[in-house]
Amino acid sequence: MIDAIDWTIIGPALLAGFVILSTHVPLGQEVLARGIIFIDLAIAQVAGLGVIAAHAMDWDPGGLEVQLAAVSAALLAAIGLNWTEKRWPKIQEPLIGILFILAATGGILLLAGNPHGSEHLKELLVGQILWTTWASIWPVAALYAVILLIWFSLRQRFGALTFYLAFAVTVTASVQIVGIYLVFASLIIPALATTGIRRGNRLLAGYIVGGLSYFVGIIASFLLDLPTGAVIVWSMAAVAILVGLFISDKREVS
Repeated sequence: MIDAIDWTIIGPALLAGFVILSTHVPLGQEVLARGIIFIDLAIAQVAGLGVIAAHAMDWDPGGLEVQLAAVSAALLAAIGLNWTEKRWPKIQEPLIGILFILAATGGILLLAGNPHGSEHLKELLVGQILWTTWASIWPVAALYAVILLIWFSLRQRFGALTFYLAFAVTVTASVQIVGIYLVFASLIIPALATTGIRRGNRLLAGYIVGGLSYFVGIIASFLLDLPTGAVIVWSMAAVAILVGLFISDKREVS
């Protein structure tokens, strides 16, 4: 069975998953700490709306204009959410939900007259991680290195604005690789699985949960010929349950 695995396809996909996790695990833990669980879905959907709008204007799918449209939409949404958090903190989560549904339905409206609209929408939701190439990963890795440097060095100084802007740029890049569903899973599931850790490195544990999930999910989807993003999400849920039970048992014993 191992002989049937084509590592020229699996290798770039695995590296892409690990690169995604490098930023999504710490940002996901911050999302849980802030209690704004659905911000990842909302920002990812807004970035997707930017991509759909660029396609609707017949811009080159691989061109710089599409990236600018996606990141501009996400940054505007992030700045707006930073403002609403200060002005209406008690209703921030419902406002995030409204933003998500507006972006989702906006994308449907823009694709209504496109004969390939359902295909574009599916790509945004489940991603195309198995089609990732080595060359396409390095720009994202370089971007994430800068984001991680800013996050760990400046977040205490600039607070919420640093979080929202870093989040917007990160999600814009990742949603075009792994899709909206897997962006949400990568942010929330490893962070949620490790909430019970009181002693030890919770960040490292989150990376292990996410990395193992991507590895199992990508291999399984390749062997079973199933949609990769969906299989990784289910693998991540299964790994998270096992880790959560293990952490819970250890706490009971101690």
